[in-house]
Amino acid sequence: MDLINRKPIILITYKGLTANVFNAFRAKLAEPSLNAVCRVVPNTLLRVAAGQLGMDALANTPLAGDTALVSGAGDPVALAKAVREFAKGRDQVKIKLSVVEGSLLSEADTYALADLPPREVLLAQVLGLLQAPAQQLVRVLNAKVASIVYVLKAYGDKQTKAA
Repeated sequence: MDLINRKPIILITYKGLTANVFNAFRAKLAEPSLNAVCRVVPNTLLRVAAGQLGMDALANTPLAGDTALVSGAGDPVALAKAVREFAKGRDQVKIKLSVVEGSLLSEADTYALADLPPREVLLAQVLGLLQAPAQQLVRVLNAKVASIVYVLKAYGDKQTKAA
């Protein structure tokens, strides 16, 4: 049950994959950058576990066919990107749905999540947005100071010419 307790999860189909391909995917997920796992889970057991963990949206979602649960402790965007990359070119692999921060996401929403920039890039963009007003204020203040200096310089030049 620890697999789905407040971690981002992605449910995929896998029927028809060879063991070698599936194991290669698991090895990629286990890399330190993702720190994720992939487990084959019976649909009934998944719904019961989700219900016991208070994940009612997942518990009440009808699931059919084979289901593999991909769960990671890290960035949900990186996890979605890894699953999308694995599914690319493989008709056997389809994203069923995902759960991120307790919200149930459809297949399309999961692909949209995978299209987001990495977490670090998003944080840098937010920081840039927060810094922009301060930078603009500094520019305005510098412009006002510069205009005062220009007026004083012009006044001084006029006084020098008059004398």
